[in-house]
Amino acid sequence: MCAKPGRNGLTACVLAACVLGGLAAAGAGHADPLQRPARASALVARRQMTALAAIGPSRLIAVGQRGHAAVSGDGGASWAQVAMPVSVDLTAVQFVTPLQGYAVGHDGVVLASADGGATWRKLLDGVAVNALVLAQLAAQPAGAERDRLLAEAQRNAAAGPDKPFLDLYFTSAREGFVVGAYNLILQTRDGGASWTSWYARSDNGDKLLNLYAIRAHRGQLFAAGEAGLLMRLDTARQRWVRVDTGYRGSFFGLLDCGDALIAHGMRGHAVISRDGGASWRALATGLQGSITASARGADGSLWLGDQIGKVVVSRDGGQTFNGMALPASQPLAALQVSSNKLVMAGMRGLRSLPLPRN
Repeated sequence: MCAKPGRNGLTACVLAACVLGGLAAAGAGHADPLQRPARASALVARRQMTALAAIGPSRLIAVGQRGHAAVSGDGGASWAQVAMPVSVDLTAVQFVTPLQGYAVGHDGVVLASADGGATWRKLLDGVAVNALVLAQLAAQPAGAERDRLLAEAQRNAAAGPDKPFLDLYFTSAREGFVVGAYNLILQTRDGGASWTSWYARSDNGDKLLNLYAIRAHRGQLFAAGEAGLLMRLDTARQRWVRVDTGYRGSFFGLLDCGDALIAHGMRGHAVISRDGGASWRALATGLQGSITASARGADGSLWLGDQIGKVVVSRDGGQTFNGMALPASQPLAALQVSSNKLVMAGMRGLRSLPLPRN
């Protein structure tokens, strides 16, 4: 189980989930990485990449360290760099339509694209996030819980704009959540023009654990994080409520399997629910490293990848998993199935392999 990170830094568990051990290189230049665009690189496909998303049937985008991003129009066979307005590490990306997409990263960055990933603009950074959280907490009625959270938010603001967003999920082009370190949860209903903090509306408020993943399943939103934390959005109560899976290690990802939901995390551990999150059971994944990557194929196949570089696949809805032979391994951060290829992102960049026939 991950220890609770200190106020001035993130643990190795956060790094495993978002950049697999790579810190943003704030010292690489004197300019503020929140203001400095990502540098052009002829070897962008070999740079450390941390997230993948589909834009269309065979069009993909990858984002990663120091603001590097690349798009592929052939299912991951070749990549071309995309200019980004920041040079902080990017941790997650999602396209809701073939045109509208969002990305998040370190230093409280939220980015948006309205042209299929060709150009990006910054919606938020850590300075604005800190101010937003403080202002919305200060406007709430005084009380023990509000005062405690306000004090935490004040400490975060004093430390600077260094808290990362680690994942995002948009249910439409205009409405979505971004989540991250120390219980950072923000929602927009207007495509990022304005944001509402859910800092005080979650069952994570007592410990302020890091949130690593957020996904939809059966019309409900789930968020997962440190120390076995799993929460479901209760729309009636307008609150994130805790769900007990029986597992106390950190969860690094969520995979919507259609009729089931998988939460995966440390040392090859994963749990599955087939009843909308009411009950859970452990899966025998066969993996030993922390599971930091997952994907679902168009044929219903389920793919899991770990920090060691191993990949397993299930073709029976998660009942059993079998290992996939790889010509070389690398610590994995993301998987995507596209155009009969398995696309992998991680420490050594981007690679695609033909899908095995069985």
